[in-house]
Amino acid sequence: MQTYDAVGRRKNAVARVRIAPGTGKRIINKVQMKKYLQRETLEMIVEQPLQELGMSDNFDVYVNVSGGGLSGQAGAIRHGISRALLEYDETLRPKLKARGFLTRDPRMVERKKSGRPKARKRFQFSKR
Repeated sequence: MQTYDAVGRRKNAVARVRIAPGTGKRIINKVQMKKYLQRETLEMIVEQPLQELGMSDNFDVYVNVSGGGLSGQAGAIRHGISRALLEYDETLRPKLKARGFLTRDPRMVERKKSGRPKARKRFQFSKR
């Protein structure tokens, strides 16, 4: 059976995605997607590229994901699925690119600065 592999990234999350022709199974870190992601909105994010192309039930998706939180992981999985679909069929690129699924979101958490409580927040100013 032919499989298609890709890596997706978002924030600090990295997802290794493998798609294979199948019946629509979604396995993330050896757990069913619904159980792993816990929120319907995150499931929708993961499903977007497949639903956009009308291929939701044509592929089984197997994912190993690490780093970041659930939201970043969902974004990384979506990015990985989109890239894997290109491995399957390069002619899908215009549709995926138009929806922004192939773009790696560059936004990252800004580092904490010394002398401040967070990256940009400052301690309360006292004039006297």
